[in-house]
Amino acid sequence: MIKDEEFIRIASHMKQRYGIDLTQKKVIVNGRLENYIRRGGWRNFDEFMNAVENDKSGNQEKMLVNFLTTNHTYFMREFEHFDFFKSEVLPWLKTKESARKDLRIWCGAASSGEEPYMIAMVLADFFGLERERWDTKVLATDISTKVLQKAMIGIYSEEQLKSVPEQWKRHFFQSLAGGQYQVKDELKQEVIFRQFNLMDPFPFKKRMHTIFLRNVMIYFDEKTKRELVQKVYDALEPGGYLFIGTTETLDRTTTPFQIIKPSIFRKA
Repeated sequence: MIKDEEFIRIASHMKQRYGIDLTQKKVIVNGRLENYIRRGGWRNFDEFMNAVENDKSGNQEKMLVNFLTTNHTYFMREFEHFDFFKSEVLPWLKTKESARKDLRIWCGAASSGEEPYMIAMVLADFFGLERERWDTKVLATDISTKVLQKAMIGIYSEEQLKSVPEQWKRHFFQSLAGGQYQVKDELKQEVIFRQFNLMDPFPFKKRMHTIFLRNVMIYFDEKTKRELVQKVYDALEPGGYLFIGTTETLDRTTTPFQIIKPSIFRKA
């Protein structure tokens, strides 16, 4: 069982490096790491953390992050966001970017790929035959290399696709054996997957038009959240949109954003 001081060490490491607040998650941390530590031959959590901190390859750090970040997502999650994106955001962007035809859309918590692929399907649906003349690629990042690997492979079960409209399923997915479906290359090439820590400086050369940062800030304390929201605000074009999870909130008194709906915000 993890000792208090070992837990504090791991929680501090995750908070400092990734902004993730695990202070109330001792049982979860113990449950997710215990077997891995035992199998790896470390005598306790401290020995494992020494290995993490001394591993120049960064592999143990990746394992730690993969174990301690929760990635629960599904197709069509909070679909009202995609409706709003298609009916309000994209018509505005189509007019605004009619000369450059360059859309910059970032999904900052890509998880196993459902959300960025959803965004890409909405874009394909909206632009139709015009899509070839536009750069509609979606940047999709996550802290966990494990889920990004899954996202890039793009294989999902029938159950995972059950709420996806039939015509999208036919158009964008290829049926495999055993009731599995794989994202077709046509859609895959519309999403660029990268590993990225939201605590790091944002590397964008140009500002984004829309940022989806849904269901990730629940892991951050208020100060980290405020700082992240400011970074997101600075990374958006004027008039750009931010989508957060429907159960998440931004502090109305401190946020620089204009509130469009409870989980949809716009840069003035």
